[in-house]
Amino acid sequence: MITLSQIREQKADLIERYQKRMADLDVEKLLDQVLELDEQRKSTQQKMDDELAEANQIAKQIGQLFKEGKQEEAGKMKSRAAELKQSSGSLKESLQKIEDQQREILFHLPNVPQARVPKGKDDSDNEITEEFGTKHSFSFEPKPHWELADEYDLIDFELGVKISGAGFPVYKGKGAKLQRALINFFLDEAEKAGYAEVIPPHLVNEASGIGTGQLPDKDAQMYHVGEDGLYLIPTAEVPVTNIYRDVILKEDQFPIKNCAYSPCFRREAGSYGKDVRGLNRLHQFDKVEIVRIEKPENSDAALEEMKSHVQGLLNKLGLQSRILLLCGGDLGFAAAVTYDFEVYSAAQERWLEVSSVSNFESFQANRLKLRYKNEDGKSTLAHTLNGSALALPRILAALLENYQQEDHIAIPDVLKPYLNFDKIEK
Repeated sequence: MITLSQIREQKADLIERYQKRMADLDVEKLLDQVLELDEQRKSTQQKMDDELAEANQIAKQIGQLFKEGKQEEAGKMKSRAAELKQSSGSLKESLQKIEDQQREILFHLPNVPQARVPKGKDDSDNEITEEFGTKHSFSFEPKPHWELADEYDLIDFELGVKISGAGFPVYKGKGAKLQRALINFFLDEAEKAGYAEVIPPHLVNEASGIGTGQLPDKDAQMYHVGEDGLYLIPTAEVPVTNIYRDVILKEDQFPIKNCAYSPCFRREAGSYGKDVRGLNRLHQFDKVEIVRIEKPENSDAALEEMKSHVQGLLNKLGLQSRILLLCGGDLGFAAAVTYDFEVYSAAQERWLEVSSVSNFESFQANRLKLRYKNEDGKSTLAHTLNGSALALPRILAALLENYQQEDHIAIPDVLKPYLNFDKIEK
């Protein structure tokens, strides 16, 4: 959530940068509304404070008048006190409505894109910043992963439909072992990079969803356990970042680096067609997430470090990959800047997104009330960052497709220590 001080001090700059992601919206009007409501809030608060102060003074005077036997004067004072009580009650209700209106606008305003974020409407306007990795070539017609999964008995999509529905695959045998090997490899690499592992809850309350910006923005994409008011997590970012909700950190605690493996649950409403076949888009999938809490002046350097970490994972897996800087129109609600990573599928002849690495700056921290004491003892909003390191479904799909041979599927060298086999045979 952007702050009132940002709006007051940087309004023109905010409007210009918001145009990168919301060109069709009158942002200036919304920001003016927020400022106008803030003036109403301050005016109402001042009036209420004045009346409460007067009521307190009258209460003292009434007691003194009764002591002096001046019942008639005391009675008049009591009438005035009653008026003030009723008036201050109405002002309190008005103040609450004003604050609710202001919060509603701010909660629905996305983060402000960084100056370097390209202007654009959708993923076609994203900028490719780098291509790297091993290009796989074949002397035969490569098969898509869903055919390989069936041929080698690795994943049963139909059984998942029977048990739960489309988008809930069942991993079997060496398919399950390969999935587990990837999870352990990603966690071990995160630990080497200084990330402390946590195992978070897989359901969160509404406050946690609001804190990281999934609510109210992505309410329709989250699975809701209505009776308990809980949500299945769309990513481990939500519970891990919320570890630091309502926390005031000390400077010597930075940088905070956590990683977590978790299943992720997304409704993916409206998804259909060839682009969602097999593992390309699921309702339940596994992911290893890295999360960082940083001082504002260090967050951009931390983002580059996280980008390098993800790039290193893809290089070790030997996958042809590329990095994109997302345009304003393709940015997530809470992100100020995002790098996406994609791997190439020779069998599908297209790029598959496997990771997003984002700097949220103070946007989440403001919603979370996550602060630290700076050198002057002043309470300051921290910056939050997170990244997929990595999401498994499309990585697994890319490994099956790119490492397939005519009579088996090879295993990348880095995964062999995690497995009791070095290739998958029929």
